[in-house]
Amino acid sequence: MKTFFAEEQKRHDPSFFLSSGAPQPNPEQPERVERLLAGARAAGTEILRPKDHGLGPVSAVHTPEYLDFLRRIYERWQYIEGASAEVIPNIHPIARTGSYPASAVGQAGYHMADTSCPISEHTWESACWSASTAVSAAEAVMAGDAWSYALCRPPGHHAFRDVAGGFCFFNNSGIAAQHLLQQAKRVAILDVDLHHGNGTQGMFYERADVLTVSIHADPVRFYPFFWGHADERGEGLGLGYNLNLPLARKSGDAVYLEALAAAIRRIEAFSPDALVVALGLDAFEKDPFGGLSVSTPGFARIAEAIATLRLPTVIVQEGGYLCDELGDNLTAFLTGFGTTA
Repeated sequence: MKTFFAEEQKRHDPSFFLSSGAPQPNPEQPERVERLLAGARAAGTEILRPKDHGLGPVSAVHTPEYLDFLRRIYERWQYIEGASAEVIPNIHPIARTGSYPASAVGQAGYHMADTSCPISEHTWESACWSASTAVSAAEAVMAGDAWSYALCRPPGHHAFRDVAGGFCFFNNSGIAAQHLLQQAKRVAILDVDLHHGNGTQGMFYERADVLTVSIHADPVRFYPFFWGHADERGEGLGLGYNLNLPLARKSGDAVYLEALAAAIRRIEAFSPDALVVALGLDAFEKDPFGGLSVSTPGFARIAEAIATLRLPTVIVQEGGYLCDELGDNLTAFLTGFGTTA
């Protein structure tokens, strides 16, 4: 099967982020790509360069105001005397209604949910290619492939329609789902990242054509804290089209697979025409974030269970950080999915 990736995605290279108020080396490093590419090759996939799809698929889910901000903010930031090398917000609005700030500092706070998504010289370019990677993988499935893998970096599932956050700028899983709707009537997004896909949930929360399901560490004491709770079911037309399955910290394979069975039942009830899997490998027991305890064989079992849905599937890379087993975990997932699909 096909893996899509563009070398330009490695150019985004954030130096640090704030964790509990302290500067730490940013874990969303370009080296992740090399390990994931090795894992994709070991699974026997063909590595292909994505087509440049431009901003059309991105603007289908993100606002033009936000896109203009992301494209220009790094250059504007350079004119601020004494500013940080990377764009990092130091103020956030309590409510995002009413007037829109004119200053770069104010707009950074408006469009960036936290301090873990610093914008540097090449962020825009890498994020655009990451989105095109997701679209190319979606188009492969639309053309008849049973499944494809988008090695998206930067990741995307914490990005809302007009807000970056959690290392994410464009919501690649949401972009892929929206693109699939050109052929499909209904699309499901299954997020198996350690962290709740809050941006994806927010993007489709009032819609009935995209079902969003997320399995993740319980946010009551874990990022993103304010989203991902079990009582969040959607609003308006989307009521009943969002399912969150928060897990206790350190939950392992058995607990995870039990939650996945519930997720699969909900997806079957929705009866979608296509599936997007937001693949986070950070649920791994040795991942630096240490939230859950899925094993390497566990990722194969997760993939095998998802593949029983027998749906055209786009697998979009989300989290999964530097550890010796990162590539092995991807190999286990892709091999498990391919064996069953």
